[in-house]
Amino acid sequence: MAIQQLSADDAQFLYLETGKNLGYITSICIYDPASAVGGEVSYDDFLRHLQGRLHFSKIFTRRLQRVPMDLDFPYWVTDKNFDFHAHVSYARLPRGASWRKFCDMVGRYHSEPLDMERPPWGIKMIDGLGQLEGFPPGAYAIVTKVHHCAIDGASGVRFLLAISDADASGKPILRNLEPQSSAETRVDLFTMVSNAYGNNLSSPWRMADTLLSAVPTIFPMVRRMMWSGQPDENLNVPLTRFNQKTSPYKVFEQMTVAVADLRRIKRCVDGATVNDVALAVCSGALRRYLLHHQELPSQPLVAWTPINARPKRSRSGGDDDGGNHLAAMTVNLFTGERDPLRRLTAISAFTHEAKQGKTGASVRVVTSLTKQFPGFTLALASRLVARSKLADKICNVFVSSVPGPTRPMYMNGAKCINVYGMAPLADGMGLFIATPTYNHKLSFSITSTNEILPDIQFFMECMQQSFAELLALVDIDEHDTEALRPQPAELD
Repeated sequence: MAIQQLSADDAQFLYLETGKNLGYITSICIYDPASAVGGEVSYDDFLRHLQGRLHFSKIFTRRLQRVPMDLDFPYWVTDKNFDFHAHVSYARLPRGASWRKFCDMVGRYHSEPLDMERPPWGIKMIDGLGQLEGFPPGAYAIVTKVHHCAIDGASGVRFLLAISDADASGKPILRNLEPQSSAETRVDLFTMVSNAYGNNLSSPWRMADTLLSAVPTIFPMVRRMMWSGQPDENLNVPLTRFNQKTSPYKVFEQMTVAVADLRRIKRCVDGATVNDVALAVCSGALRRYLLHHQELPSQPLVAWTPINARPKRSRSGGDDDGGNHLAAMTVNLFTGERDPLRRLTAISAFTHEAKQGKTGASVRVVTSLTKQFPGFTLALASRLVARSKLADKICNVFVSSVPGPTRPMYMNGAKCINVYGMAPLADGMGLFIATPTYNHKLSFSITSTNEILPDIQFFMECMQQSFAELLALVDIDEHDTEALRPQPAELD
C-alpha cells in the first residue's frame, strides 16, 4: 500500500497547535432510542456497533509519524498497537443535572488532549439526556473528536456517515462503502529524509509560481501591512474581547433553527444565500452583545469563513482519505448597522463580491502560499503565528458552514435528532461559530472560553434575538419584500 503524507493544509493544524489550544473538531450527535430494539441503547451496544465499522475508515487505525526536526510533513502509518478501548469512554449526566452541565461535560471533553502516539480520535457516550427538558426519554449523546489534521468539516461529515445507518434496521448510509485495506503501512527513516530533501528543493519553485501569479495582490498587501498593520484595505479589523489570549478550557453552547426559516429570510434580499442569513444572525448577536457591554467598536467586526474546496467527487461520497481541502475568505459583518435588513443586504453584497474575487484577495493569496511552504518552514511559521499577535489582525470571529445530511441518521436503531459542533481556537481568535446543518435544521454552535464569554448564556440570548428580528422581517409581509428592501444608496 502506498504511503500517505500530510498535505500543507493538514499539517498547519498540527503545527498551529499549542498546549492550551488543541486542534480538534468535535461533533455532538443527540440520539432518541425510541426506534431501537427495546427502546434503549446500552454502551456495550454502541461499542459493538462501532467495532463493526472500524474497517470502513482509515482514520480509525492510523497514527502520525513525525519527520525528525519537522524537516517535512508527517506521514500516516498503521498503528501496530491499536487499542480500540483506549479511544472510547462513557459518562452519565448526574440526576437533576441541567443543560449547562451537559455543555460543560462536552467542553471539558473537547479540551482534553488526545494521545498523539495513537490514531488522533476519541468518542464518548454521554447518557442521561432524557431528564433534560425538550429531550425524549432515554436520549443520549455520542461526542466524537478528531484532530483537524485528519479531517475538515466535509470529511468529518463523511466520517460520521461511515459509522451511521440510513434507517433503524442498520442499513449503512454510504451505499458504495468498501472496507479499507488492512495491509500495514509504515515509512522508514531513509524514505522520510530523501523525500524531505526532494520536497524542500521543489517547494521554492512552486512558491515562485504562486507569487508570480499573485504579484498584483501581493505588493498592495505588503504596503498596507507596513503602514497600517492590516492585510486587506477593505477590512480594518478592530480589537475586541474575542481577540485576546485563550485559556485551555473551552466552553460550548448552541441554538438550533429550521433551515426553512433561513430560506424564508433570504428571500427578503435578492441574491442572498442561507449562509448570508447565518452570517447576519451572527452579526446581529455580536452587535447586541458588545453594545450590552459597551464594547461595540466603530469599525465593523470581521469574520473568517472557510470554504470547502473539496473535489465534487469527494463531496458526493466518492473516495476520500479525509484531510483538509479548504480555502477561506474574510467577510465584513457590518455590525455598525442597526437595521437587520440593511445589515443582511450589505453582507450579501459583500460575500457576492468576495466569491467573485473582488474583495478579500489577500486572504486567498496567503492560503495559496501556505500550500507551497516546505515542511520545516511551515512548522516554524505556524508556531510563530500561534505565539504572535498576528491572529487578531485577520478577524474577530470564525464562522464555518458545514453542510450535513438532509435525511436522518441512525445508530444502533436510534435516530439522531440533532447535530452540534466544536472547533479549535487560537490566541487572538477566541470565538468560533460553527453552523452545521442536519435533517433540515441548522445549529449555531459556539466554541469559546470562560474568560472571553463568561456569560455565554446571555450571548445565546443575543443569538436568539438576532434570529427573531430577521424572522420578523418575513412576518411583516412575506409577499411584498420590495417594501422592505433598502435602496443601494442607503448602504453608504
